[in-house]
Amino acid sequence: MERADWDRRYRGTELVWTAQPNRFVVEELQGLPPGRALDLGSGEGRNAVWLAERGWQVTAVDFSPVALDKARRLAQARGVTVDWVLADLRGYRPEPGAYHLVLVAYLHLSPLERVAVLAGAVGALAPGGTLLVIGHDLANLTQGVGGPQDPAVLYTPEAIVAELDGLTVHRAERVRRPVDTAPEPGVAVDTLVRATRD
Repeated sequence: MERADWDRRYRGTELVWTAQPNRFVVEELQGLPPGRALDLGSGEGRNAVWLAERGWQVTAVDFSPVALDKARRLAQARGVTVDWVLADLRGYRPEPGAYHLVLVAYLHLSPLERVAVLAGAVGALAPGGTLLVIGHDLANLTQGVGGPQDPAVLYTPEAIVAELDGLTVHRAERVRRPVDTAPEPGVAVDTLVRATRD
């Protein structure tokens, strides 16, 4: 989906998802000492705000001004500061070696675009920094609910790991996530990859 599509989707409801952070973001990152964090494809800001509440200095990037307006309101309501950046990740170049954490959550692009974004994410990590990538898995088409229906933009753990040159991978697997949204509750299948720069 392009910027206009996401703007329409974000305008259609108060929050498309929830103000609470993604469960895997919490599970994987809650024990990390805060530093500089980069949230690529931040949407309505739920993960960026959660990180900021835990002392992270967060830069959050998204191409939807509607989403970022909602994110700013959420941050203000929670009493935290986030550096919100309006940019299309397909052309955005993060500061090299500057971040202790880079988060890429549910960013679904064409394979070539994803390779470029992940290369930028890897390059943005400081020594010892953590990269967390979460997204709808290819298996979700047949075993899960929701998410994009185009197989070309879906993840597999193997594909994501292959795109993380120079990192040490600590976790790469399919994970299941309860989904309680309409039309009826179910389970989604995601790819989760956590890696660090040595």
